[in-house]
Amino acid sequence: MTSHIDMESTAELDPTHLEGLLRRCALRDRAAYEELYRAASPKILACLIAILRRRDLAEDALQEVFVRVWRRSDQFDAYRGRAMAWLVSIGRYHAIDLLRANRATVALSDATAANLDDPGALSAFDSTESELTGAALRRCLEQLTPEQRRSVLLAYSHGLSHDDIATQVASPLGTVKSWVRRGMQSLRRCMQS
Repeated sequence: MTSHIDMESTAELDPTHLEGLLRRCALRDRAAYEELYRAASPKILACLIAILRRRDLAEDALQEVFVRVWRRSDQFDAYRGRAMAWLVSIGRYHAIDLLRANRATVALSDATAANLDDPGALSAFDSTESELTGAALRRCLEQLTPEQRRSVLLAYSHGLSHDDIATQVASPLGTVKSWVRRGMQSLRRCMQS
């Protein structure tokens, strides 16, 4: 029986299966929505916890994320990216919006901050993107200066505002904004090539 459960959960995370569930959600299929929630919510919750740093806030945010998924399911386009990446991005943007709205300062531990400079830490991006996209993103991130890479990761992976990043890295706000802007421009150019 355990092998049946393991195979079923693996099938639920299959990108093609998730895409099908999203298409059915766009047609307002509640059974598909419930199945999508069961399949994708653990990964999205993990992303929300990583950004918000509080499980209770993350669980509340998860509910709002899935309301947004239900409302926007017709906007998903498989040609533009994987279903899980689309779902996680909705979660990430919602978490960042919550942090900005509350102006919460998120203090990172020294170990977490140190890991941002470790190229091995970049493997976290592989969990929501296809292997090829993850490898390309990792390659492109490695081409950034250490300051740009750290600032981009703090902004987009940890949801910190420019002010929070400036405090975290002890650099002027204008410098941090420049690192993030130039880093994102470099990433876009690199990912398009």
